Amino acid sequence: MNDFRLKVFQSVARNLSFTKAARELCVSQPAITKHVQELEAAYGMRLFERQGSRIALTDAGRLLLEHCEHILDDYRHLEFEMNLLRNRCAGELRLGASTTIAQYVLPPVLARFTRRFPQVHLSLLNGNSREVEIALQEGRIDLGLVEGIHRQPGLKYTPFLQDELVAVVSTRGKLRVPEEIMPGDLPRLPLVLREKGSGTLDVIGRALEEHGIKLSDLHVLMHLGSTESIKLFLEHADCMGIVSVRSISRELAEGRLRVVEVESMPMHRDFCFVRLQGQEGGLAQTFELFAMS
Repeated sequence: MNDFRLKVFQSVARNLSFTKAARELCVSQPAITKHVQELEAAYGMRLFERQGSRIALTDAGRLLLEHCEHILDDYRHLEFEMNLLRNRCAGELRLGASTTIAQYVLPPVLARFTRRFPQVHLSLLNGNSREVEIALQEGRIDLGLVEGIHRQPGLKYTPFLQDELVAVVSTRGKLRVPEEIMPGDLPRLPLVLREKGSGTLDVIGRALEEHGIKLSDLHVLMHLGSTESIKLFLEHADCMGIVSVRSISRELAEGRLRVVEVESMPMHRDFCFVRLQGQEGGLAQTFELFAMS
């Protein structure tokens, strides 16, 4: 039922590349070109203009992309509603999750969901919280799962799980840190933290502010894009990291990392579902209810 030409156009428009669209949709590049040419012939207008080796959307292309997002979204909802009439939950659900959630929370939920709803085609975009929110606003995903404390206008956030950040050091390194430290000790310690735009760094920044400390006051050796990278870095460097307690259960059990208590500085946060304001129902809501059950 879905017009594949619109999916092709959407992919080319987002990637501004026929080659990347072909890889994304697993079809040949000549087929991608043919679908775009058919759309241009149907509307009698060019949708892309060639600028040397690059392409850009024309005014007609930008207009079509705007409507294309809504049309393909309506197709997905129609498919879901029609399948419900047959007592069958099926269709496409595009998820986006921040790194910590994607690595340590989602995998067992996804496994259970696919067993319960085998006719649902799931895809997962992984990035930091800000990247997931942008993907949602741009229509590239249907439902996001984020870990930050900041809220973007036009988005609806629904908490589904609580998390705690903890300071950790390697048990095998040369850095000598007591079992408990004060917040004022943090600027004097070498640190490895998540990257800017991550929900983890947002929570750390807010907790520090309550003690009159800025992120810029810290001695950060490196910002890394994932918790796994931080844990591996800690095994080879004499510094301290701050990560989700959910991410270090194995390392604590094996005695490779230990938690350092930061007195009077709790770092709690909610993991949240996030979706566009006014968008309810469909597979996104089915997944939300399933994950929280």
